Order: sequence, then structure tokens, then C-alpha cells
Amino acid sequence: TRGGDVLTPWRLVNLIREYCSHFNVLVPFRAYSAGTLICLGADEIIMGKMGELSPIDPSVANAFNPSDPNHKTAKIPVSVEDVSSFIGLAQEMAGLKQEEHLAEVFLRLSKKVHPLALGNVHRNYSLIRSLGKKLLQLHTNESAEHINEIINNLTEKLYAHNYMIPRSEAKNNIKLQVAMPEPAVEDLMWDLYENYEKDLQLTEPFNPALLLKDHEQQVDFEATGGIIESIHALDAFIFQGRVTRHIRQKPDLPPVNLEMIGQRWKQI
Repeated sequence: TRGGDVLTPWRLVNLIREYCSHFNVLVPFRAYSAGTLICLGADEIIMGKMGELSPIDPSVANAFNPSDPNHKTAKIPVSVEDVSSFIGLAQEMAGLKQEEHLAEVFLRLSKKVHPLALGNVHRNYSLIRSLGKKLLQLHTNESAEHINEIINNLTEKLYAHNYMIPRSEAKNNIKLQVAMPEPAVEDLMWDLYENYEKDLQLTEPFNPALLLKDHEQQVDFEATGGIIESIHALDAFIFQGRVTRHIRQKPDLPPVNLEMIGQRWKQI
């Protein structure tokens, strides 16, 4: 996964732990952002050579975010780290230390970014730290200081949301419970990943326009968004959508309109 809703890992890990006493996560490839949060809730993270984690600092968007100058209806996401780095720039690079100077810096920031957007940034920063701590506390007896150090590393000290954390850094620097699998196990993990890659069409970009044949004006489609598999069953989460061809009356209109019309679980 490349990430997603930050509340989902908390719900998912708690649900899984209702049905098992020991919870491991296999990471053959990417487990970014929300995927890393899931890993924090695991007793052990088994990472292959290609396994990657990421920071968990969120970029947030709401109605009060700055408008995107290139897209009138779009908003620019605001990164928690960008806001704190702006304050850090004033303190460390410009040498501003006095309260009145920092207050002026913050006032200038609030004139560019709506105060409610800044409040939303801080709320999400507090949320992600709280979730990370709670997920670790589900299984570890480590000290509060140790847990805080892990969270600080994942939210503040890596400086880029797309920073790739390899298994050696996750284990030795961030101090997560990472295990390196035996070669035979790693081969099985990669085979499993390739099966899901095929089922979820991970290597194929989703282009709605290609779903329409030349003579068609509208077509319905289904796409698999996720899979849950156990010994007893295999269930897929299916998105149902509709693609309609636009008769272009304005040059900036996209060639097709994409409408989501439903979603459901389906046992395969």
C-alpha cells in the first residue's frame, strides 16, 4: 500500500487482535504511511529485501486549505512537516528567538494559510502521534521514552513523507520489531505479492477512457480495491463505476466522466 485513511489501521489492527493472540505483518514490498501504522500494531514486522516503510506524518486537505492556482476547484494539501519546518526556519536559519518575532512569523503564515487549515494540521499531527503510540502499546512493554522516540522518528526526523525506510533502518535506527525472513520464506512472500499484484492489477494505470470502445457512449465497470484472504475464504472489495463519454463543449473538459455507483464485498 502507498497509504490511505489514517484511522483505518487502528480499526483494522484492533479487529485482527480480537481473533488472535499474536499478530505479524509481512512486508514484501511497500507499506507506506497507513501501512506503516499497521506495522506499528504488529508483534513482529517480517520485511523482505524489497520491503519499505515510510514516515507517518500526514498531509491534510480541507475546505480552508490554499487554492491550487492551476486548478480553481482544487485545494493544496498542507504538510504537518512543512508548517513546523517554516517555524524552524525562522528560529534556526534566521535566528529569531524572541516571542514577538516568532509571533510575527506565525501571523504572516496565518495570512497565507487559513487559521482553520493550520488548526487542522495540528489536530492531525496530534492524531497521528496518538494512534502510533496506541498501536505500539497494544503489544509492547517498552518505556514511554522508547515509544516516544519511535514516534518522533516517524513523524519529525525523516523530513520527507516519501522517504523510504529499508528494513535495516527500521530495525537498527528506529528500533522497530523487524525480522529478516529465511530465503525460502522470503521467496514465498514475494510469490504471494506477485499474485496480489496480478489480481489487483497494480502495474496497470487506471485510465477510464480506455474502458470505452470507439462506438460506446457509456460503460459500467468493476475494479478490485482490496483482498482479504484466510484459509477458509477469499473476499474482494469491489468498486462499481460508470464511464460516460463527454461531447466536448468546452476545451478544458476531460474526455470522459467517471462516476462511482457502488461498492461491496464479494466472495471469490
